Amino acid sequence: MTAPHPPRPPHAPHPLVAGARRLADEVLVPHAEEVDRTEVPAGHLARIRSSGLLGLHAPRAYGGAAAVARETAEILAGACCSTWFVQAQHHTPVLTLAACEGPARERLLGRLASGELLSGVAYAHLRAFPRVPVRATREGTGWRFDGTVPWYTGWGLNDVLLLAGITETDEALFAFAEAREQPGLRASAPLRLAALTAARTVSLELDGLWLPEESVALRTPYEHWTAADRLRTANANPAVFGVTEAALALLDEDTAAPLRARLAETRARAYALADDAAPRERAAERLALRTRAYQVLQAATTAAVVNGGGRSMLLTNRAQRLAREALFLMVQAQTRQSRAAHLDALRG
Repeated sequence: MTAPHPPRPPHAPHPLVAGARRLADEVLVPHAEEVDRTEVPAGHLARIRSSGLLGLHAPRAYGGAAAVARETAEILAGACCSTWFVQAQHHTPVLTLAACEGPARERLLGRLASGELLSGVAYAHLRAFPRVPVRATREGTGWRFDGTVPWYTGWGLNDVLLLAGITETDEALFAFAEAREQPGLRASAPLRLAALTAARTVSLELDGLWLPEESVALRTPYEHWTAADRLRTANANPAVFGVTEAALALLDEDTAAPLRARLAETRARAYALADDAAPRERAAERLALRTRAYQVLQAATTAAVVNGGGRSMLLTNRAQRLAREALFLMVQAQTRQSRAAHLDALRG
């Protein structure tokens, strides 16, 4: 039984929120443009590892505090989206382990929640089904993985990765591997991207990577997994609100005020719907709010670029970095449903 959390003074921020703000102010914001041109430094991640933020989605016994996950995501993304994105990969493995039983949970959950280990994810390719970029095949007392992972973020920064493949019976199978080159796993050079190149995204070639049964964290019919994924990705991303706030801070109050009002209304409605007990009944409304969040993001970052004039074209300029990060967030965690909703809105 864990000890109760000590009471906080009225209106005092949660300790993890206060810690995220210190990290943003002291480390992330001052170096964000430099990081954007280079790569996320290990020192940034060391501070995050020791902050307690990597256990946000773990059970309370492991330091979990999911109630402040959105607020901390907004803070980190608005400060340095590249650093936010590397650590954001970590939360899906923690959630996956928290919901399972077995050797993988016993071996990894505590170490991931504490920040001892940092995890990445390699599962977005599952959204291509019925095409199968990665096949998982039973082999002896474990599983063999073959195929191509188009996107893997944090290569050279993460300790482990959560890899997904489709089995011959159309199950989604998730298993942990060490995040390093090894027999059956080869990484490309880091991809040059319009935004977030600093997050060290690569593609992974799998040619007989073998993982033991005890590394498996989840095995479920694909239809079960994709139904949950569609519900989760219909929600507005807190990072969108964080980058929008950062862009608004570059504007004078007369320009920022109406955009800030749109942001506050969209955020409140989006989070309320995300917390709705019957999400399937309002999926279209959630997708519409996700799209509206993008519209506010685009307006705010465009205004910041216009306000900055010619200086906005310098790679050392914050406005252009935020505008490129906005482009990235519009396609991050995109599904067929979210893409269609966004395109419909753009068509008017």
